Amino acid sequence: MSSSELPIIGKISPEVFRDYVYPNLGEKRPEVLVGPQSGVDIAITRVAPGTVMATTTDPVFIVPAYGWERAAWFAVHILASDAATSGLPPSLMTVDLNLPLSITTAEFEKLWTAFAHTCQQLGIAVISGHTARYEGCEYPMVGGATVMSIGPEDRYITTSMAEKGDMILCTKGAAIEATGLFAATFPDYIRQHVGEDIWKQADALFDHMTVVEDARIAAEQGVRSDGVTAMHDATECGVIGGVYEIAEASNLGVVLQDDKIIVRPETQAICALTGIDPLISISEGTLLLTVKPHAVDKVMAALAARHIDVSVIGEMRHASEGMWRERHGKRIPLEHPRIDPFWAAFGRLAQGGQA
Repeated sequence: MSSSELPIIGKISPEVFRDYVYPNLGEKRPEVLVGPQSGVDIAITRVAPGTVMATTTDPVFIVPAYGWERAAWFAVHILASDAATSGLPPSLMTVDLNLPLSITTAEFEKLWTAFAHTCQQLGIAVISGHTARYEGCEYPMVGGATVMSIGPEDRYITTSMAEKGDMILCTKGAAIEATGLFAATFPDYIRQHVGEDIWKQADALFDHMTVVEDARIAAEQGVRSDGVTAMHDATECGVIGGVYEIAEASNLGVVLQDDKIIVRPETQAICALTGIDPLISISEGTLLLTVKPHAVDKVMAALAARHIDVSVIGEMRHASEGMWRERHGKRIPLEHPRIDPFWAAFGRLAQGGQA
């Protein structure tokens, strides 16, 4: 399949974005400082002199099997995490819910109450939306939402703002989301094959599938020349895909040290069981940061003080040096994975098969 074709499943490739989306973005407006770009989580629009609004849009992802409170918490944090990578705290949200016919009034009340409570915890006001039940709408994708962050124009960052010489940091480790979702969705299967203790550790990662706090703490240490130059939520295609996207968006080279990426024991066990590579698997909750060398210790100390694991995993280089991965002393090209292996493995288990 050509890389300019739609993927079998999951997000489009950079080539599909380049060939079909990027040339067709409607009217060009001067207040749009950062528009849609492959690998860039947010847009930046000037809303007043010296003030910008960062926006991001994603599906509303609801899995009733997690319980309405847990499902709503995760849905909100997925939405808020990308906005938080702007370095500006998320504050506003619009929500479109296209719900399945099967949802009852009582279930909707539980879902929305938990959804709104999570927004309140994060300081986010829901300002508009649309709510309905329709034929053909099924969990988990039941609509979409846009999250907005407003702040000073000199305080925002995007994945396109990394610079040569910046160090790459990674919080929590690889495949956080893959680990947490497998444990929460298929508890009996995971317990049977890896044991109760590993399952408990994996299930506990569900509550860490967010980068809102990671991003807030890092940005508070300074942005741009003062510290953090770019942040990226390692969602589909994981740490490898996320680092590639930062380098591509910033037009830089990179050396990524695979051996420095944290892979938790529970993640290693579940990824081995399901036959997926943790370094290229979905990892909501893993924040990738590029940081000025002089600020690395300060950022790492601030994260560690809040019990957020973090490691230095590489360095941004000049574009002419290329993109590379180093592992066990060997260097190979850093390439975008294109397709996240999580979805196929998750689908096999969901259909009652073996991972």
